[in-house]
Amino acid sequence: MDLLAALTWFSSLAFIYFGINCFYSKFIIAEFERYALPKFRKLTGFLQLLGAGGLLIGLYFSPLLLLLAAIGLSVLMLLGFLVRLKIRDNFIKSAPAFTFATLNLLIAIKTYYAYF
Repeated sequence: MDLLAALTWFSSLAFIYFGINCFYSKFIIAEFERYALPKFRKLTGFLQLLGAGGLLIGLYFSPLLLLLAAIGLSVLMLLGFLVRLKIRDNFIKSAPAFTFATLNLLIAIKTYYAYF
């Protein structure tokens, strides 16, 4: 397995986990209340699941889909990071969103240079 595939699998499995949790986890429900964004919880979960599916399908069938899914997840996580900064979470609490934004940006860059 090459680096692009490993990163893509890691990111997609993480987003499947977090996407499902957006619908059922009491902790995630409380977090979206804390962010003052409860209306966006289900949309966020749906977008995470959609992005995770796009990563996996794109990895094997469509580099363009892989690129778009990685960019979409990167933007989603960048927005999550900005929300964390807005509510004054510390760096430790904000780091996962920033890390996943960076990871998906790296997937997008590697995909672009490998296929386009």
